Amino acid sequence: QVQLVESGGRLVQAGGSLRLSCAASGRTFSNYGMGWFRQAPGKEREFVAAISWSAGRSYYANSVKGRFTISRDNAKNTVYLQMNSLKPEDTAVYYCAADHLGGGVGLTTASNYDVWGQGTQVTVSS
Repeated sequence: QVQLVESGGRLVQAGGSLRLSCAASGRTFSNYGMGWFRQAPGKEREFVAAISWSAGRSYYANSVKGRFTISRDNAKNTVYLQMNSLKPEDTAVYYCAADHLGGGVGLTTASNYDVWGQGTQVTVSS
């Protein structure tokens, strides 16, 4: 089973960019579908983006489509979330997660994920 550690979150001004990283331990990382979720204060955790084990398919929430890009480097056991044109409403704790099933539209559902990271705070100031 993999373990996940996120990094890259910080304070940024609206319109700026950030790249989040999620480093995974474990030899089976390449078998896992990977996702990013976020949770703002007082709100439920929501899906942001996901990528299949082979990187052949990716999925995005409507709220981030065209601004965020998910990618993965299986050789480095790392998944990334490039976030551009950030808005104050993107402020949240961002979580990386791994799904052993590897792919499909189920990657958009938090309950399908087996492993979660501890989260990294992203704050976008107006």
